[in-house]
Amino acid sequence: MSYEITEQKKIGIGLIGFGIFFTFLAIILFFDRGLLALGNIFWLCGVAILLGWRSTWQLFTKRANYKGSVPFILGLFLIFVRWPIVGIIMEIYGSIILFSGFWPSMKVFFYQIPVVGWILQYPFLVS
Repeated sequence: MSYEITEQKKIGIGLIGFGIFFTFLAIILFFDRGLLALGNIFWLCGVAILLGWRSTWQLFTKRANYKGSVPFILGLFLIFVRWPIVGIIMEIYGSIILFSGFWPSMKVFFYQIPVVGWILQYPFLVS
């Protein structure tokens, strides 16, 4: 199974990577509000470019996904009003619930990565 990665998808993946990096850096630097906000902006733009603007809008506004999108947006708001720890916890919860439908696809993708796939397929070898 091969995936076609266009230039636009590469940019989206790069922005998501920058978003995760800035969020991780913000957590290491004691929940720096500016880096968290920058990480969120990169991450949201990356998801929008990767999935497409219309699909991203439908993902956040579909009635079945309200359980994940409301905590995510509330967490984003809490970060902007200077409650970064509670905000990041809400965002993580919202992201896990919102993107839970993508886990099987991500699992197949990770199995195809040479080293990561071997570790995931044979966890008893690592321990």
